[in-house]
Amino acid sequence: MNSAVRTETVPEALAGQRVDNFLLRHLKGVPRTRVYRLLRRGEVRVNGGRVKPTRRLAAGDRVRIPPVRASDNRPTTPSASVAKRLEAAILHEDERLLIIDKPSGLAVHGGSGIAYGIVEALRTLRPQCQFLDLAHRLDRDTSGCLVLAKRRSTLRAVHAAFRDGGVDKRYTALLHGDPGGQRRRVTRPLAAATGKGGERMMRVDPNGQRAETAFKRLAQYPDCALVEADLYTGRTHQIRVHAASIGHPVAMDDRYGDAAADRRLRALGLRRLFLHATSLAFDTPQGRVCVSAPLPASLTTVLERLQSGSVSTDSQ
Repeated sequence: MNSAVRTETVPEALAGQRVDNFLLRHLKGVPRTRVYRLLRRGEVRVNGGRVKPTRRLAAGDRVRIPPVRASDNRPTTPSASVAKRLEAAILHEDERLLIIDKPSGLAVHGGSGIAYGIVEALRTLRPQCQFLDLAHRLDRDTSGCLVLAKRRSTLRAVHAAFRDGGVDKRYTALLHGDPGGQRRRVTRPLAAATGKGGERMMRVDPNGQRAETAFKRLAQYPDCALVEADLYTGRTHQIRVHAASIGHPVAMDDRYGDAAADRRLRALGLRRLFLHATSLAFDTPQGRVCVSAPLPASLTTVLERLQSGSVSTDSQ
């Protein structure tokens, strides 16, 4: 057991960070539920007082961290193969930003039974970074460009760019059916809902938040279309819900998709959501950042089979 209470002083680099995230950094491997329980019970104090998880810390704040059982504090680190995969996936890195080509199947952060996510893994790979946090999110099964900030000021600037439409973000997706026309703009507000299994869902709702997506058809196949999706807003699951709302869901979408239509694509070897964050571009005080991530082989192979009309031999 960690038998002694410890006190950590918040450095300038972490000023503005929420206390829950500060604790997760100092209690590596401790489940998020355990961290929030410590906060609820008042076992964590900032400058001697109880705080809520959303409390923003200031430089010089003193954070009391209670003893945590060793069984709750087992290190949770990426395997050597995952670490190597993430190192190879780095698209851009400087003293302020780290941008990777996120692999499909890895969550952006740990929690809800997930031992670690991209951000925890990258903190392990970059121990010299006092601060490293997600500037935005991608769904677990979505691959492609993901931005992390190494400074709190950079995180605020990139957050503002995403919020104010200052980021040119484009995705590539395979939709079922023929969406019609070369370009189709969808402007349907979205609101959060709860699915049958208690999972978070999004749905079109006239009282929801504004959401706008433009789909540009790149190629048409007999039963599906390859499209480029431009996001003008950044709502949760936006592309997936908008695509489903027009009757052309994203291929292999287990939440909003068409299971019957997915069977043919599974026969062609598709094993994952066909949604990829292809490119990002935004301005920073140091200049414009532009990154792109090519479609992974797991997706290009399926497109080649669609083009040729062949069926994967390992699906027979």
